[in-house]
Amino acid sequence: MSGLTLYARARQVPAALGAATAGTAVAWLLATVFSGGGEVSRTVLVLTVLLLVAVVTATLGGPDDTLDRTAARPWGWLRMSHLATALGCVLVLLLATLLAGTWFGPLGCVVRDAAGLLGLTALGAATAGTPRSWFLPLGWTLGAAAFPGTGTAGEMLTWQTQAPDNRPAAMVAALLAAAGTAAYASRGPRRRTSSEHV
Repeated sequence: MSGLTLYARARQVPAALGAATAGTAVAWLLATVFSGGGEVSRTVLVLTVLLLVAVVTATLGGPDDTLDRTAARPWGWLRMSHLATALGCVLVLLLATLLAGTWFGPLGCVVRDAAGLLGLTALGAATAGTPRSWFLPLGWTLGAAAFPGTGTAGEMLTWQTQAPDNRPAAMVAALLAAAGTAAYASRGPRRRTSSEHV
C-alpha cells in the first residue's frame, strides 16, 4: 500500500468524500424540490459550501499528532496539496450541478466562498485544533446569512453572501484563503491536549 493511500485512509478521506457527495446530493435535491429549478439562492449556496467544508474538516488532522511532525515527509507541500485537492473536490461537486436544471452558482461565488471558508477552517485547525476548526466558519457564515451587510465594512463581514463581483468580499476571502493555507502548511493542525484524545 502506498504512502499516499495510507495518508488518505488515516485522515478518513474516502469517508469524507462520500459524505460530501451525499451532502451535495441532498442539498441539490432539496433546492430542486423547494425552489422549482434555476440558480439556488445565495443563502442556500453558502450553507451548502459550509456543509462541504465542515465535512473536509475531519481530514485536516491524523490520528497521531507526532506522526504529523516527523521530518520523514515534506509536510508543507503535502498539506498545501491536501487543501488544494479538498478545494478541487468541493468545486467539482458544486459545479457538476451546472449540468442540471437546478444549480449552485454563480461560479464566482462558488469559488470565493469555497476558498475563503476552507482557508478559515485551515486557519482554525492550525490555531484551535482540528476538532474545533469549524466553529468560526459556522458562526461567521450563519451571521452573514442572517444579517445583510451594507457599506464596505458590512460587505467585508458578510463576504460569503455578497455578489460575485464584490471587491471587499473577494479581498476577505482571498486573505482568509492565503492565511489559512500558510498557517496550516507551515504548522499543521494544533496538537491535541490529553483531554481531547478519546
